[in-house]
Amino acid sequence: MYLFEGLKTQISEYLPAAQVEQVQQAFVVANEAHSSQKRSSGEPYITHPVAVASLLAEMRLDYETLMAALLHDVIEDTETNHEELTELFGSSVANLVEGVSKLDKLQFDSKEEAQAENYRKMIMAMVQDIRVILIKLADRTHNMRTIQHLRPDKRRRIARETLEIYAPLAHRLGIHDIKNELEQLGFWALYPWRARLLESEVKKARGNRREFVERVHSEIEARLQANNIEMRVLGREKLLHSIYNKMQSKELRFNQVMDVYAFRVIVDTVDTCYRALGVLHNLYKPIETRFKDYIAIPKSNGYQSLHTSLKGPHGVPVEIQIRTEEMDLMADRGVAAHWLYKNTDDAGTTAQVRARKWMQSLLELQQSAGSSFEFIESVKSDLFPDEIYVFSPNGRIIELPQGATAVDFAYAVHTDVGNTCIGARVNHRTYSLSKPLETGQTVEIKTASGSRPNIAWLNFVVTGKARTKIRQYLKGQQSSEALQLGERLLRSALGPVSYEDIPDSEFERVAKETKVESKNELLTQIGLGNMMSVAIAKRLLGEIQTLKDEASSQSSLSIKGAEGLLVSFAKCCRPIPGDDIIAHVSPGKGLVIHRSECKNVRGYEDEPGRYFPVEWDNKPEAEFISEIRIEMVNNQGALARLTSAIATTGCNIDGLTTEEIDANIYFIDVALTIRDRKHLADVIRHIRKMPDVQRVTRLRK
Repeated sequence: MYLFEGLKTQISEYLPAAQVEQVQQAFVVANEAHSSQKRSSGEPYITHPVAVASLLAEMRLDYETLMAALLHDVIEDTETNHEELTELFGSSVANLVEGVSKLDKLQFDSKEEAQAENYRKMIMAMVQDIRVILIKLADRTHNMRTIQHLRPDKRRRIARETLEIYAPLAHRLGIHDIKNELEQLGFWALYPWRARLLESEVKKARGNRREFVERVHSEIEARLQANNIEMRVLGREKLLHSIYNKMQSKELRFNQVMDVYAFRVIVDTVDTCYRALGVLHNLYKPIETRFKDYIAIPKSNGYQSLHTSLKGPHGVPVEIQIRTEEMDLMADRGVAAHWLYKNTDDAGTTAQVRARKWMQSLLELQQSAGSSFEFIESVKSDLFPDEIYVFSPNGRIIELPQGATAVDFAYAVHTDVGNTCIGARVNHRTYSLSKPLETGQTVEIKTASGSRPNIAWLNFVVTGKARTKIRQYLKGQQSSEALQLGERLLRSALGPVSYEDIPDSEFERVAKETKVESKNELLTQIGLGNMMSVAIAKRLLGEIQTLKDEASSQSSLSIKGAEGLLVSFAKCCRPIPGDDIIAHVSPGKGLVIHRSECKNVRGYEDEPGRYFPVEWDNKPEAEFISEIRIEMVNNQGALARLTSAIATTGCNIDGLTTEEIDANIYFIDVALTIRDRKHLADVIRHIRKMPDVQRVTRLRK
C-alpha cells in the first residue's frame, strides 16, 4: 500500500473520501493482478499504473478515469477479463479499460495492419468516451519517461509512434503540456545526437540573450503598468523539437530560428487582452502580416489567444501572445481543463465542444473508410491542422486545414455538394478546383445534378472527409457499372438460353459454389473480370443442360464441359489423360488445365469462382506432352541407347536437357509426346530396365 500513499494524498485534495476509497479498491485489484510482473527497469509493474493515475490527478480528472488508469493494463497483460472488471467496478470503468487495451486477441496478416487496427480501435473508443485518450496519453507519457530501459530498436519504434500519433492527438485536443513533453522525449529517443547538439547550442545562445530578454521584459511590464493593466509577463523558451522542426521545414539555420524572442502576457479579462494589444503596438512597431486573433476565431482544438509580432529594439523580431488566465489553463490542458465541473453534454469548455465536434467527424470517417489503413491516413491528415477560415456566400465561417481546395470546402458544406461539384467562384471570380484557398475568401460552389466526383480530385484534396467520400462514391460507382457489364456478358455467354429463364435458385446455387454472397455480387465479379462469363454460364446450365455424352460428341476436344471455351494445358505440371485435373479460369486465356496436386493451384477449394470442374473425354484423340527426369551414369553411348529405347515405345521426343550433378552422374529431362497415363507408365517401365539408368520420375516444376 505504500505505493498508493502519494497518489492518495494527491487525489484527497479534490475528491470526496468515498471516491478516494473506490480508487483505492482499484489499486488493490491492479496490485494483485500485476503482483508477479516487473517492468524493464526491474521495478514492480504496479509503479507504472500508479504513475499514470498520478499524471491524470494533476489534471484533476474524475475518480472513474483514475480507477481505469490504475487498471489500464489488467485486461491486456493479466488473466482478468472485461466481465470481472464490470462486476467489480461497473461498466463505465470496464469500458474505459477495454478502450485502452490493444487488440492482442485478433490475428492480422502484418504488423502494420495490426497497428493500424489498434489505432482505429483506440480512436473509435475515444469517440465514445474521450477519457480513453487521456488515459492513453498519460500512459504513453510515463512510458516515454522510462524509455531508456528498452532495446534501441524498440525505443526508436515507440518514439516514432509517439511523434506521429500521440503528440498530434494531444495537440488536437489542446493538451499542450503533454504534447510538449511527448515531443521532447520522442525527439531525444529518436535522435539522441541531434538533441544533444541542439541542447548545447541553446545553452550557449541563452547566455548571450539574457541581457536583451531582460530589457524587453522590463519594457513590456513597465508600459502595461503605466496603463493600469494588471498582468504577468513570461519569457517563452522554444523547445528542442520545435526548433528542429522549424529548421527542417523552413530550411533555416539555428541562429535564424533563435533570433526570435517570444513572450506571453497573461491578463484578467478578454477586454484587457485587446487593450494590452493596443499598448504593445504603441511600444514597438507591429509587423503587419503577423497578427492573428484566435480569441474571435479559436483554433480547431479550442485554443484562444492574440498573437502579434513586433519589431523590438534594434529591429529584432519579438513574438507576443496575449491571453487570459482561463485561456492559459485551456492552452495547457485543453479538453482536460475543468473536467470535474462539466455537468451536461451540451456544456463544456470551448476545447471540449470543439473536441466533440471533431470526434463526430471521426465517426463519419470511420463509417465510410474502406480499411483501417485508409481511416488512419485520414485521421493523421486531420491531426495537425494549420487552419484557414473561409466564408460561404451566406456568411457562414467554414474552418479548413491549410492547403484546402474548393473541393474540400464543398465536402465540408455537405457530401452531396461535393459529389455534384463542377466548379467554384472565389470572391465572385472563377477559381480552379485544385488551387488552395486562403483565409478570408468567400467561396461559392457550382453544382450540376448529373455530375460526379473525379478520381483526379484525390491528388489534391487535403481533408479526410473529402478523400473518404470521393473514394466511397467511386467504389459504389465502379461496382454498379461492373454489375451492368457483368449482366451483359452473362446474357451473351448464355447463347440461346434466355437470362430471364434461369431461376434465382440456380443463381443462389452458383453463388454458393463460387463463395460469393449474392447474385449481384456474382455479376459484379464477372464485370470486374474476376470470373469468366462463359464459365459461370456453364455452371448455371449445369442443372438444365447436362454435358453432351461422348457418343453424340463428334468433336476431338480432350476436356468434357469445355465446349466453346479456349483451353490450354499448364506447362508447370503437364497434365495428361488419367490425371485428376482442375481448370483455372484465367481472363484472356480461357481455361488453363492443371493437375489437381499442382502446387500452383493448391487451395483451389477456397476460391471456387476462379476454378472450374472438368474431366477428361473418354477417347481424347490428341497427344500430350509430359516430362520425365532420368538419373543415369554417363557411359559412352548411354544417351544414344536412351533415345532409341524411347523411340521403341511409340513416343516422340519434344525436348531434352542434361545437367551434370556429380562426376559421371547426369540428370536428363525429356519432354515426350504421350497418349495417356498408362502410356507414360509403360515408357517409364521400359526406360528403368536399361543398365545405366538409376532412377526415372515424372517431372513436377
